[in-house]
Amino acid sequence: MYPADLVKPMREDLTNIGFEELHTADAVESAMSKEGTTLVVVNSVCGCAAANARPGAKASLNNNKKPDNLVTVFAGVDREATDKARGYMVPFPPSSPSMALFKNGELVHMLERHHIEGRPAEMIAENLMDAYNEHC
Repeated sequence: MYPADLVKPMREDLTNIGFEELHTADAVESAMSKEGTTLVVVNSVCGCAAANARPGAKASLNNNKKPDNLVTVFAGVDREATDKARGYMVPFPPSSPSMALFKNGELVHMLERHHIEGRPAEMIAENLMDAYNEHC
């Protein structure tokens, strides 16, 4: 587990723009049962989350079409919620950071760490926007 003071600004990077933090398996289950589209961001403390993933997720919302629901779990902090969220992402192996788009609870688009690491935030945002345009 990481200290709360360390992860607070990383959490707020997403919650300040409207992402709902999920801390329990029940909260994840409730979020995943919602109709419409849901973007799940598996947040993390790693450098690629700060440099690419969070900025990419934020920039992706500058699009005409966007998910109905924005949620996030924090790997290494909210283990129960993260494990539950990753269960919805099968067959993809656990990775953080990662992002998944669901439509009515069904996984329709996935960005694993290897799709994020080393890529600029703009490329990640474009990838997500393409998914929004197709599924939202």
